Amino acid sequence: MNIPNRITVSRMCFVPLVIFFFLADFIPYGKLVAAVLFGVAALTDIDGKIARKLNQVTDLGKFLDPIADKVLITSGLLLICSYPIVGEGINDPLPIVLPVWLGIVCVVIILSRELIVSAFRQIAATKNLVLAADYTGKVKAVFQDVTVFLYMIFAFVVAEFYPTIKGVAYTVVNIVLLVLLIATTILTIISGLNYIIKNKQIFKSNEKQSKQMPYDLLIPSVLKAFFEEGILSVSKVADRFNMNYNRAEKIIDDMAELGYISDEGAEREILLTEEEYKQLFEE
Repeated sequence: MNIPNRITVSRMCFVPLVIFFFLADFIPYGKLVAAVLFGVAALTDIDGKIARKLNQVTDLGKFLDPIADKVLITSGLLLICSYPIVGEGINDPLPIVLPVWLGIVCVVIILSRELIVSAFRQIAATKNLVLAADYTGKVKAVFQDVTVFLYMIFAFVVAEFYPTIKGVAYTVVNIVLLVLLIATTILTIISGLNYIIKNKQIFKSNEKQSKQMPYDLLIPSVLKAFFEEGILSVSKVADRFNMNYNRAEKIIDDMAELGYISDEGAEREILLTEEEYKQLFEE
């Protein structure tokens, strides 16, 4: 098992520790430990970048990485929405997210988005397509991690120091965190819709593409991803599509042979117009 895959597995191993310390009210500062562990686990989500940099992208890594991400964020969201706070000065257990119903709605939307996108990727996989990670998706992931982390810190502070912060401070922090959770939910919806709309071509029949282009089936997605830049290279393709260097190089060679890009230089200019692209791959 290479280094990136070990990082991925370590992120999954953090999950039961986060759950244990967050639920273990008998352990002093347990929620703080859980928050720190969650934060460390979230920071290990650089395994994909490391794998591409070291040219160590593997099928195992592609399988484990999204699972580790979803298990971590799902566990965190369920903890902050389902487990109340108990502690000194708290007569009745306090929900972490208020109002409870809105927290549940936000969590359901966030988790539904992850399931829908996962199913979308499975459809793409049946057509031998690897969809590029969208920028809004990366921002969404950061917002989700930060939101869960801050809620865990909030749960720790309330559990340990409620008599000190109850009243206005407690209410203000609750409102700020709720706004952050709502913003995260909205960003999650936007990123999901953007991801599907940008890659809607996977629902189209690839019969025409197969007749015209007996090459790597990822070529249409690569062209679409780099139209705005107008140029692409082997390293850019490998990084954007989470693939090994050899396949990225083969895709570049195929596109040059087809006349879609220039055939010289480290960076290749896209010669195909968007109108020609639509005629070839979308009609």
